[in-house]
Amino acid sequence: MNLLDTLLRCVATLVVFLVLPLVIGQTEHKVMAHMQGRLGPMYAGGFHGWAQLVADGVKFAQKEDVVPAGADRRVFRIAPAVALLPYLLVLLAIPVGPNGFVGQAIDAGIFFVLAVMGIGVLGSLMAGWASANKFSLLGGLRTAAQLMSYELPMLLAAASVAMAAGTVSLPGIVDAFHWWWIPWQAIGAFVFFTAGLAELQRPPFDMPVADSEIIFGAYTEYTGLRFALFLLSEYAGILVVSGLTTVLFLGGWHGPLPDSLGWLWTLLKTFALAFVVIWLRVTYPRLREDQLMRFAWTVLIPLALVQLALTGIVKVAIS
Repeated sequence: MNLLDTLLRCVATLVVFLVLPLVIGQTEHKVMAHMQGRLGPMYAGGFHGWAQLVADGVKFAQKEDVVPAGADRRVFRIAPAVALLPYLLVLLAIPVGPNGFVGQAIDAGIFFVLAVMGIGVLGSLMAGWASANKFSLLGGLRTAAQLMSYELPMLLAAASVAMAAGTVSLPGIVDAFHWWWIPWQAIGAFVFFTAGLAELQRPPFDMPVADSEIIFGAYTEYTGLRFALFLLSEYAGILVVSGLTTVLFLGGWHGPLPDSLGWLWTLLKTFALAFVVIWLRVTYPRLREDQLMRFAWTVLIPLALVQLALTGIVKVAIS
């Protein structure tokens, strides 16, 4: 891999990182407008409210950047970057197509992406701690508790598919994929996708940002572009979780299209899952904190262990 090839891969990953989360954000505006009969997002710019995303960007840019007097200013300012940048690193490791169509192939790809995604959640904890606001601190502590609870089932589900493929490399898992894996790994896919939503604090797992109780959790004191970076990190997280679910459980670029168009098949699956994320936000109410913790420890973790045992049984039977 020469310098030019490395540079092109980095630029392509950066373009995807800057464009696709915004597309998901615009899609969420439109899907929620249709599902809930919201008229506002359908007017900006005229036809189908095409300029809603532009209007939101201008609104955030015009707002004053305020730092609370009692805040830890340095930590307060870098928290949005800590929340956002890990998803850029994860995108580098997600294979989009065959024949090296990936930013950087990593031998221990699963361990890398799960470890880096865990770092991203620390941005919310830093924001809550540094804001000098009791509601922000409470939101940050809820975020930490939620991360510890849902990281384990996510890791167990990923371990199951790695055991099935015989490798922890993401391109290797996609190469080893067979279509009969989908019903066999369905439990693991459900656990992984659900735990990913909880780590992103997406509804119905958005208790750390419960506006009816703690204003907006760890992000209460943030304004302007810093607040916009937290929103962007949420949409980047949707892209990453949907992409990882596609690669691990839905065969990645495998599909009816030729291998040369495998990247298109990967994007279609990823955006289908992103639509499901938006659909769940519209459909289900927020879980209480006790319900949220109970769901992780009494439902997702036992299901992940069942999937891990099933994978071991099937691997022995095949051998």
